[in-house]
Amino acid sequence: MKNWKKNAALFLSGQALSIFGSLVVQHAIGWHIVLKSQSGSLMTLYVLAAFLPMFLISPFGGIWADRFNRKHLINLADGSIALTSLVVAVLLIFGFDHYGILLFCSGVRALGQGIQMPAVGAFIPQIVPAQQLTRVNGLQSAIQSFSTLTAPLLAGALLSIAPLEILFFLDVSTAALSIGILCFGVKTPRQSQVKTPVQHSAFGYFSDLKAGWQYIGKHAFVFELIVLSAIFTFCLAPASFLTPLQTARNFGSEVWRLSVIEITFSAGMLLGGIFISVWGGFKRKTATMALSCAVFGGLTIGLGLAGNFPLYVAFMTVLGLVVPLYNTPVMVLLQTNVEAAYMGRVMSVFLMLGSALMPMSMLIFGPLADTIKIDFLLIGTGLVMALLAIPYLASKKLRAAG
Repeated sequence: MKNWKKNAALFLSGQALSIFGSLVVQHAIGWHIVLKSQSGSLMTLYVLAAFLPMFLISPFGGIWADRFNRKHLINLADGSIALTSLVVAVLLIFGFDHYGILLFCSGVRALGQGIQMPAVGAFIPQIVPAQQLTRVNGLQSAIQSFSTLTAPLLAGALLSIAPLEILFFLDVSTAALSIGILCFGVKTPRQSQVKTPVQHSAFGYFSDLKAGWQYIGKHAFVFELIVLSAIFTFCLAPASFLTPLQTARNFGSEVWRLSVIEITFSAGMLLGGIFISVWGGFKRKTATMALSCAVFGGLTIGLGLAGNFPLYVAFMTVLGLVVPLYNTPVMVLLQTNVEAAYMGRVMSVFLMLGSALMPMSMLIFGPLADTIKIDFLLIGTGLVMALLAIPYLASKKLRAAG
């Protein structure tokens, strides 16, 4: 692939800008809800709004990623999210500061992400040689983590001195830059354009969906990977969404505490992304995934047992470091084993499960968080995640795939 390094660098840079703006708004919305309501039920509604639309649209997003120009899809999704941010910013200026508007905004943004994410996952192997995918995906994780690290800093600073709508305008600006870079900077090799076997089928979208699920059913390693990832994702919800609420209840509701746990977690992810990009993981990617499950589960248990804020922050930092050690080999296993014609649809299945399981699990864990201590939820889910290391090591089909 000619000039793949330049294309990859520009693409990752543009996506980093887009992610940065989105994360600023995401933190602003989440913190606004947490600090004003301190309600587990309202946080559940927020998670539903942020994931359920993604679940509904992601199967079609995967089909579109296999059918159409992926660059155009990514830009269309990015532009739609930016337009939503602009509309909400204007509404906030005129005094329409209601939870319903923020939840609606989260839902529309989730629709855009459900289109964008399968296209991004399928686009990377289109411009990057197969032998470089682990390093590029690790680098992508590091760049995203840097955005995740700096976004809460800026979000916290701006929320303390400026109205909420300023953060939405920032999202619009970063999206415009990202779209420009992808449009005019990234060149897609002509030979990498993919035509799916069912692209012109008269049965349309449902035929495409069926073909994608049939592909997964015929490839056992993909099916097993989906099942294990689904269990991991379900158990991940308390650590992902209830830790800000746990922090507010256990240690104090100051904004700086929420900023600290977000920043340290993101700093850990940044280091983990750099580490996996340089190291490349074990020869067998399933061994790397098993190790990350065991460590991640143990650290989640630690969050439930931590009796003081410094120890809690230390656990969050190492927890962030482990995340790329799981996500990167999962992505590379798919990108190196799934046929290009089905890449978008398989990616969309992973996205669909993630976007469905998170709100489903929060329907359980969110209300529970209002009746029992979040500490106990973290201990229980952490134990399950740690035990997932066993099937990752024992599965012959997963080991054969890499």
